[in-house]
Amino acid sequence: MPQVDARPASGYVGRFAPSPTGPLHAGSLVAALGSWLMARHHRGRWLVRIEDLDPPREMPGAAAAQLRMLEACGLRSDGPVVRQSGRDALYQAALDRLLASGDAFVCHCSRSDLAMHGGRHRGRCVAASPRPDPAIRLRVPDGSRIAFDDAVLGRIEQDVATEVGDFVLRRADGLWAYQLAVVVDDGAQGVTDIVRGADLLDSTARQILLQRRLGLPTPRYAHLPLVVDGHGHKLSKSSQALPLRPDDPLPALRAAWQALGQAPAAVAAAESVPAFLRSATAAFQPSRMPSVPVALAATHNSDVTNPD
Repeated sequence: MPQVDARPASGYVGRFAPSPTGPLHAGSLVAALGSWLMARHHRGRWLVRIEDLDPPREMPGAAAAQLRMLEACGLRSDGPVVRQSGRDALYQAALDRLLASGDAFVCHCSRSDLAMHGGRHRGRCVAASPRPDPAIRLRVPDGSRIAFDDAVLGRIEQDVATEVGDFVLRRADGLWAYQLAVVVDDGAQGVTDIVRGADLLDSTARQILLQRRLGLPTPRYAHLPLVVDGHGHKLSKSSQALPLRPDDPLPALRAAWQALGQAPAAVAAAESVPAFLRSATAAFQPSRMPSVPVALAATHNSDVTNPD
């Protein structure tokens, strides 16, 4: 694996890794601000990575718009912004290691092949015939139970073999799977702490299993509350997920602060983004972060309706 970036004196390295499928919305900003605050709380570094591995789903100009919004909010990466689209060699090297060790296998299965075998692989390809565009999967043997302590949600356990099965590392269309790319990049960037939305919780056990297969350290995890609309729907999938405004970021920052369970009074006097971030850094209490979904009002840069 490549040499990791230099770490800060505290050893803490966090990151925010959006996919450029659209502009940042309020739920995205909660994850960005939460991960940034955790890095500052631990006197560490905070990195930004653009996860642009799925061109069919990307929106033209979305990555640039996301970076502009982060800049407007004062959330600047402590190192160069990394784009996954330029890191094929790293992913291929990791995949080659897994294939050579027998931890990964070429899979020609179609959905109908899988359906005939209970919907999941059991350590081998079960295709009726070879396909010209096979995927590559990680072999997940029985007993692959992963347990970890989440800083927000507590003890989490998953039997990856039973609940997931052999999962994709490189898709049949030739694109890199999220699970492989994120693990390789976190390892290469020396990420020690992953602070992200609870919608990604289900991926964590797979990523830990893959880290172990690649001989990479396992970061600490903290999954932030899912941000939902007034009907309880995930905000990124909701018509209420309106884009944020870089010309007036303070209302959105205040809403994200409250969604993280923090006291509104701590930042009430801040009249600029730098003042907000100074106050937020000084007052941030990780123990206040909620473990249940948080609802936001249906407006641009809206305030949280009731985070408690």
